[in-house]
Amino acid sequence: MDAAVGPLEDAAVLRPPEGSSLVFTVDFITPIVDDPEAFGAIAAANSLSDVYAMGGEPRAALAVCGFPTDKLPTEVLQRIFRGGRDKAAEAGCAIVGGHTVKDAELKYGLCVIGVVEPGKILTHTRARPGDQLVLTKPLGLGIASQAIKKGKLPESDIARVIALMSTLNKDAKDAALAADASAATDVTGFGLVAHARHLLLGAGAAARLHAGAVPVLDFAGALAKGGFVPGGTKDNLAYVDPYCRWHAVSEVDRLILNDAQTSGGLLIAVPQARTDLLVSELERLGVPANAVIGEIVAGETGHIEIVA
Repeated sequence: MDAAVGPLEDAAVLRPPEGSSLVFTVDFITPIVDDPEAFGAIAAANSLSDVYAMGGEPRAALAVCGFPTDKLPTEVLQRIFRGGRDKAAEAGCAIVGGHTVKDAELKYGLCVIGVVEPGKILTHTRARPGDQLVLTKPLGLGIASQAIKKGKLPESDIARVIALMSTLNKDAKDAALAADASAATDVTGFGLVAHARHLLLGAGAAARLHAGAVPVLDFAGALAKGGFVPGGTKDNLAYVDPYCRWHAVSEVDRLILNDAQTSGGLLIAVPQARTDLLVSELERLGVPANAVIGEIVAGETGHIEIVA
């Protein structure tokens, strides 16, 4: 069924007759941290990420917000907008308007328009067997967010999580383009394995992932064992399980590999001959992770072998 709907790309691309192509996307999230500015920055980085995943640069955005006026003061709304505005400005993207509605649950995000050179679009269909898979942020952000909501994560770890989720994927995208990568996707709510599967559906290929090579927040395993696992993470595992072959991978590690990320990193497919260049560029630019975690292989489309 999945293959019948076509490639599950991260954003739409409009190709004018001449010049750069346009990239369109929209995303919004509910709060995962208490600080309004931090929430606004994370939500903006999360929304901008889909443009980076296509190899593009965000240029303009519209804010979308659902706000419970009967529960929160308007000062909170102003602070969320300020955090989002400043993060978008860091990306060189102007928030030029938007729309806010009354809502029982707080939500905030961006509709983003970006540009991408036609020959540099990191579309899933360009990935090929033999490409290496490189991840640019550690997993465990969803598990950490669950612990934050329960008041079970130390302030120092909360600061690390906020910094990771607020980090733009711009440098990761620039490194991918510098290495002439084949394709990319950002790892967000569907988790690493499902996003890898979506990339494979576009590529018409399979993959092998090495669980031990995947970067993970050092406290995520203990939190997962303690029950701090989002419902979305469990749903992700149930979705991908029929398409996976697991080899000596523990239940906790399976959950982490499917953890529902907010503003996660890019999963980049790069020809093997250019993998070292990509890794060195990611390291030079200070991207949070530069881990080679697997490879695309010939096989049943969308199926993944995962070894410990």
